[in-house]
This record gives sequence, structure tokens and C-alpha cells, in this order.
Amino acid sequence: MENKLRCLIVDDEPLALEMLDRYVRRTPFLELMQACSSAVEALEMIQQSDIQLIFLDIQMPDLSGMELSRLLDKRIKVVFTTAFHEYALEGYKVNALDYLLKPYNYEEFLRAATRAAEWFQQRTFATENHKENRDYIFVKSEYKLVKIDFNQVIYFEGLKDYIKIITKNNPKAILTLMSLKTLESILPASSFMRIHRSYIIALNEITAVERNQVIMSDKLRITVADQYKERFQEYLSGQSVK
Repeated sequence: MENKLRCLIVDDEPLALEMLDRYVRRTPFLELMQACSSAVEALEMIQQSDIQLIFLDIQMPDLSGMELSRLLDKRIKVVFTTAFHEYALEGYKVNALDYLLKPYNYEEFLRAATRAAEWFQQRTFATENHKENRDYIFVKSEYKLVKIDFNQVIYFEGLKDYIKIITKNNPKAILTLMSLKTLESILPASSFMRIHRSYIIALNEITAVERNQVIMSDKLRITVADQYKERFQEYLSGQSVK
């Protein structure tokens, strides 16, 4: 399925495997490639298919989930599932994306799946868009790629795991699963500046600066946070008539 993460679920407990199956099928950005009842079976599937994400139980006979994770290509990411707290630290040592402690509910599962989706989104975004002198980017929104022209952007706003993009040519905000940190590393510094934990603004869309607030072309007022004031003042000094 296009734009979906190809995933594998692995657990030797039938009920746990059945629950994972339901959770994955309920999540629109995941595609279930196979449900495996052992790590050995999963290893065979991994060798045959292009798997991106594995929901992996740790305690299993013959080959444990932790042992399997050490055999994986680095491009394959893991979310561990286990009933034992003591495996959490060891799980992160093998660079697991997340750790689900049994019994977990769908909300907890979705949080881990969303974190995985964001990781893959950021990697794809950085690979496809990291080019000098670029005047646009493509972002995933509502299961399609949307072109964002830099000269149309007013500001970007961070909303937990998402970014809201406000543009002049689209009355509706565009939402994409991404972090502001990732976006900031791609945007041209000459045109955009982060002035708040939740905002990156288009410098050309500033209509006024009043005390510690920036007024944008759509009338939004954004407070310049303390950690960004020095850099912003340097920008203003460079643009002001002496």
C-alpha cells in the first residue's frame, strides 16, 4: 500500500498476536505484511520482504526478540512489546524506537506507531528535500504529497507530532506529520527563522514588530521566546535603516 509502513508483528502468545493484528489493521498508515509466532519465522519473512517496522515481543523460545533485533538491518526499526520492565533499558541499547509494556491499549500502541511513522517521515523528508537553493518542498498530508512553495508560506506551527502550515494561496491549513526541528534543518535560513518553540516564520511576511511580538501578514501575533531573541534582534538590526 502506497505511503504505508510495511510492518511485521511477532509474538509467541496467540492472544497477544491477535490483538496486535487488530491494532495494526485499525491504523491507517500501517500495512501488515505478516503475523509471526516466533522470531525464527519472522527472520525468514524479513529475508524475503521489504519490512520497515517490527512490533516485536522480547521473550520467545529458540530466538528471543532482543537477539533478533541484533540481526536486523539498521533501516528496519523495532517497537518492543514485553510484560517485563527490566527489558526497557536493554531495548533502547539496540536502538528500539519505542517500548510497549504489556498489557497496553490501542492508544499506547498508536502513540508508538505514530512515533515510528514520524521517524520514517523525517528520514524520507530529509533525503528528498535536502538540496541547496530550493524554493519549495513536498510534504505528506492526507495520504498525498503536497507542494509547499516557500514564497507562499506565512508561518509553520508545531502541534505535538504535527506541523500546521499556513500559506497565502490556501485558506485551509495543511497538516503534516513532522517535527519543527526536522523542518528547520531544511528551510533556507535567509527566508525563515524560528522565533518560538512552536513557530517558524517567513521573514518576508512580518508586517510589524511591537515590543517582543511579531505581527504577521495574516494578523497573527507571535511572541519571540527568550532563547530566540538575540538572533532575531540581529536580523532586525541588519534590516533596519540606520
